[in-house]
Amino acid sequence: MNRTGHLNVDFFVGTEVEHTPAYGMKTLFVVGVQSQTDIIKHIRANGIRHIYFGANQSFPRLEVNDVEGWRPWEDMIEKFLEEKFLCTLDLDVAQVEGLLESSLVEYYNFIPMLSVKLPYIQQLGYNATIKLDDRDFAATNPGVWCHSLHELQDRKRFTDWSKYTKDEIIK
Repeated sequence: MNRTGHLNVDFFVGTEVEHTPAYGMKTLFVVGVQSQTDIIKHIRANGIRHIYFGANQSFPRLEVNDVEGWRPWEDMIEKFLEEKFLCTLDLDVAQVEGLLESSLVEYYNFIPMLSVKLPYIQQLGYNATIKLDDRDFAATNPGVWCHSLHELQDRKRFTDWSKYTKDEIIK
């Protein structure tokens, strides 16, 4: 991710600014797969109750059944879910089926942050519609949900890029 001050960064601390169940919480942001020992050290040093895994779009594109690709992420995150930390995993929406193969979604304190890349959103016009679809007709969902893109762009849910500049890099 092209983010000023975040080259070769593994951890940073800040307030969760995205509108999730962890909004406003002091958060440890974890880039890539890191050791649980290092995560625990930073949690203790900073009084953390929310951990944001996959920060800076560091979760890789994996195949659905790529057990070896998913295992290090599950192993890293599950310990903290078991210890009742609120844990977010930021991953591309294309990774949902692989996520569903993991045990992470079984935890009440897990927040899957499904990133949908939609460049030039304001140029799509007032009538643009987001369709929450299925992989095929009647494959896994009871139907589809359609939402006005304009209505989804509610000001109360918007996070300006400037809000992402207040984090403290951990060395």
